Amino acid sequence: MSAPRPEFRVVALGGGHGLAASLSALRRLTTQLTAIVTVADNGGSSGRLREEFGVLPPGDLRMALAALCGDDRWGQTWARVLQHRFTSTGELDGHSMGNLLIVSLWDLLGDHVLGLDWVGGLLGARGRVLPMATTPIDITGVAADPDSPGRTREVRGQVEVATTAGLQEVTLDPHDPPACPEALAAIADAELVVLGPGSWFTSVLPHLLVPELREALCATSARIVVTMNLLAQPGETEGYAPEDHLAVLHRHAPGLRIDTVIADPTATPDADALGAYVRTWGGELALVDVRDPALDGVHDPGKLAAAYARVMGAT
Repeated sequence: MSAPRPEFRVVALGGGHGLAASLSALRRLTTQLTAIVTVADNGGSSGRLREEFGVLPPGDLRMALAALCGDDRWGQTWARVLQHRFTSTGELDGHSMGNLLIVSLWDLLGDHVLGLDWVGGLLGARGRVLPMATTPIDITGVAADPDSPGRTREVRGQVEVATTAGLQEVTLDPHDPPACPEALAAIADAELVVLGPGSWFTSVLPHLLVPELREALCATSARIVVTMNLLAQPGETEGYAPEDHLAVLHRHAPGLRIDTVIADPTATPDADALGAYVRTWGGELALVDVRDPALDGVHDPGKLAAAYARVMGAT
């Protein structure tokens, strides 16, 4: 596999392990890579730091930075440092070293983007990490009420939404958070935009709920690729077919254009139905083996990189 030219400009959007998977693949192909990350986490170390310091939750940003570390000794050592989580009987219990480092730089510099750029420079990150918005966000979901057929209930917070079955829609609070200006500029300049994989309602969809980001994604001339998950997520997408995931995106952003959908054959029970759905939106389905044979539900970085390389025009 030959990589596309190094200056090929790519933007990947998401959060958590899903975004880390796409970044681990894309950093093998281009040096011009920007990760745009959700900032709605309200649990664990991120939630505690967000509440105590009034900053963006750093956890998903930390994971994206770790995924952009190189495979050499320097990169992998710093990736481990960034991901190290303390276990103690005191106040540090459960905190991630990377979260503390990021918040330290934010506290010193007073600027979220500048702080992330400094961390990326320390790590030798092969790309840039940006928040999708400049203020913390909460996710609110509407779901079927299991105790009252035909009625719905509201759930609030990323942790709560992610573990709720029967989700019908999600919204952000505030509804129109200010998008990160550098993120908007990266999308406008991109040649390839990647959405997914990841938790659909809490990591992928939130980008389309920020008005300025949604407008930028609908207006971009970049090729837009959606990477499907390998497993349905218990709770928020339990029982969803692959085409149901795409329907969620289009319901919340009807103007979004999707050029290519990458799906693993083993996670696509009805490829004909998925392909037909993708074609109704003017896109194409790429059925490709991207599964890690040793880890259930995990994308293999090398296989996923090869799939992205084909989309990017590599031979």
